[in-house]
Parts: sequence; structure tokens; C-alpha cells
Amino acid sequence: MTEGWGEVKPSPDMALSMRKITRHCSERIARKAFELAMTRRKKVTAIHKANSFHMTDGLFLEAVNQVAAEFPEVEVDDLLVDASTAHLVRSPERFDVLVATNFYGDIISDLASELSGSLGLAGSMMASDEHCCAQAQHGSAPDIAGKDMANPVSMILSVAMLIEWMGHKHQREDFVSAAHAMTSAVDATLENPDYRTADLGGSLGCQAFSKAVVTTLASS
Repeated sequence: MTEGWGEVKPSPDMALSMRKITRHCSERIARKAFELAMTRRKKVTAIHKANSFHMTDGLFLEAVNQVAAEFPEVEVDDLLVDASTAHLVRSPERFDVLVATNFYGDIISDLASELSGSLGLAGSMMASDEHCCAQAQHGSAPDIAGKDMANPVSMILSVAMLIEWMGHKHQREDFVSAAHAMTSAVDATLENPDYRTADLGGSLGCQAFSKAVVTTLASS
């Protein structure tokens, strides 16, 4: 494709969509997942639909299993994307690191963050080997823009993830420590029921909660 999104509509009543899965990108995201798992509980779950998308998801799953051989200390399993949603609701504690293609990951991340209490609680970033962009996991939320209603936790944690990424990339331990301090300040603030936004059953606005996190961070 030299132009377009990989979708065509040959007739008013038919639309076709194409997807691209490469071994290079599948191995790259898998390796990041296993490297992350090595710092956590050492378990990776690959999310796919290879029973229907035999070639594309099949290639992704094959790449994950090939990379898994490089990390014998990490337990690896896989789940169909539809089954994974049920298991996330029933027993989220069984998971550590989930690795998926973008489409599945986008859906599952919203489910996982809502299970934690709110879409506004999940940090998010888009990272390559050279560049990184922090973004609130829930998107821009234009319906509440300018109303001082948004839960700022997602954006704060996203920035913390970006700072930690920069710290690892440039070997700056002070950046990594700063990121961890930001995350701890958010956790400590949320523990107090008086410092919660409306989506969590509280009454604080975006600015007031942010100031509470800053105060907690300054006193730590």
C-alpha cells in the first residue's frame, strides 16, 4: 500500500480490511515483554486469535515462542483474545505481562484499567527503540475538557513511564528514581478516600488531586 489504511469498499454493501503482521515487529514486542517479565513475576501471556487468523496471528504466536526460548526463566502461555477477557475478569491475578498485537492490546488495556477502578487510573506510552510518547490511556476525553473533572492519574503515570524510559535509555538512575517516586506519590494519595476524583466516588477535581499528589511527592 502506497496510500490508505488498508481498507477498501468495492461496493456499497461490502467492505474489506487488510492487516499486516511482520516477524520483525512481533519479535520486537515479544522481546520487550520478556525483558519486562524478568523484572516482575517472570510470566508472559501471548494474546491472539490464531484459530481464526491462521497466518497473521499464527506468525505473531510463532515469533513469541521463538523469543521465549531466549528467556528460559520466564513462564510463557497463550490465550485466545476472547477467552482472555473472561479470565481477566474472573482471575486477573493469574496474569503478569500480556503481549498482543495493537488491536487486541488496545481493547484489553481498557478492560484491565477499568477493572482497577477507572479508565483514569492507567498509565500508557508508545515507545520504539529511539522515541517515546506518553499519553493518557483513556484518550483526550473531549466531553469533559475544561471542566476540571478528569482523573489526572493516567497522565501522571504516563509521564512517569516516559521519564523511566528516558532513564533506562540514557542510563540516568535519577530519572528512574524520579519516575518511581511519582508512582509512589500517586499510590499514597489514592489510599486516602478524601483525595479521589468523581470517577472513583470522590469529590476532588483534576487540579485539586494533582496538587495533592505534588504535596505527597514533595514530602516523600
